[in-house]
Amino acid sequence: MGICDAIESLIARGRLSATGAMTGLPAWRRRAGDFRQLIKSHPADVGLHFTLTGQRPLSPARGLAKDGRLPEIGALILRALAGSLPRAAIRDELRAQLDAFEDQWGAPPDFLDGHQHAHALPGIRAIVLDELSARYSGHPLWVRNCTEPAAWARRRRLGWRKAMIVGTLAAGSAQAARRAGFASNDSFRGLYGFTPDPPYGDVFRASLQGPGARILVHCHPGTVDEELRRLDPLLEPRERELAYFTSERCGEDLIAAGVRPARFRETGDIAGASARRG
Repeated sequence: MGICDAIESLIARGRLSATGAMTGLPAWRRRAGDFRQLIKSHPADVGLHFTLTGQRPLSPARGLAKDGRLPEIGALILRALAGSLPRAAIRDELRAQLDAFEDQWGAPPDFLDGHQHAHALPGIRAIVLDELSARYSGHPLWVRNCTEPAAWARRRRLGWRKAMIVGTLAAGSAQAARRAGFASNDSFRGLYGFTPDPPYGDVFRASLQGPGARILVHCHPGTVDEELRRLDPLLEPRERELAYFTSERCGEDLIAAGVRPARFRETGDIAGASARRG
């Protein structure tokens, strides 16, 4: 799969330090073994990219999925804000995806984040934290925080309106994670409109600016192939991101900013993370 190929190559080159697995997709079962070998020689955080939108569930997902497919993000947000989510179905789907992760990886995830940031929505975040607490007590797992101080986002300018929307929907999630005993990144960056203008390099350079000890830059590099076309509408932006991350300019930008991709426990650096398809 083109996304898996891209992410593996970027981890091997030291350009990415974290990736989330969509364990409901067939590629996870096909490729997890080889990926595990890669991570042994090129350490990176590997987590669960908890998926509640757009794909087929691993559980019955009664009251959540329709015709065998999880809802689109807009419908999920509306139900979250209305307090009408099927809590049991979300819990069962989370358990199924965590089981699928452990079955192939042989260990708990390093972190949990969410496809389209759904893990941080009201009503969902509590289910996530309750399950992680029950399942991984004592394990140093971190949870993606999708918010950052508004002043930091405005100062970078690029993508700040989207950052405000995502941050508003996720408000309080970082504090909830802390209360549950899980660490989180202190700044979430890299949001943009997936348009060719501004160039992705401008988006990434803006993401390197500003304060923060545990900065997470959200990204989606990949190569478009037929499998991806069947699964996701986000296509050309992935290839633009990949072209930048594999370029010499990316390395130069990291050096100029005085940062490097780092695993979460290595504070004071910047971690580049992306969603792993399968």
